[in-house]
Amino acid sequence: MDNGYRAIGHTYWVIPDGYIPPDSSGRLESHESVCVLNTGTEEAELQVTVYFEDREPLEGIVCRVPARRTKHIRTASLQAGDERIPAGVPYAMTITSNVPVIVQYSRLDTTQSELALMSVMAYPAEEG
Repeated sequence: MDNGYRAIGHTYWVIPDGYIPPDSSGRLESHESVCVLNTGTEEAELQVTVYFEDREPLEGIVCRVPARRTKHIRTASLQAGDERIPAGVPYAMTITSNVPVIVQYSRLDTTQSELALMSVMAYPAEEG
């Protein structure tokens, strides 16, 4: 019997284009978020790695998404030791989960008064 709580999605996701806008104007703050949906009955433990053009990756970042829940994770809040993703620096991310999840990525850019919102599905890939 299907109780409607089966885990759907993938366990490895790639976000190749990250960039936290360094400035904001108006009432809204520029930011990026990763939205994770966990439809299964087991908590998702995410391992996040952040890659840069000119420095070593940030590794060992762990996030948790409870069973049958969604979580919006601001990328500026991700931390490996004392290091965070700096604003104004291009980056990419991989997300590995112990259970299948769905990952969406969004950027709110309010550097100008005509704000821009971009949201895309992350790329589900086979972990290599």
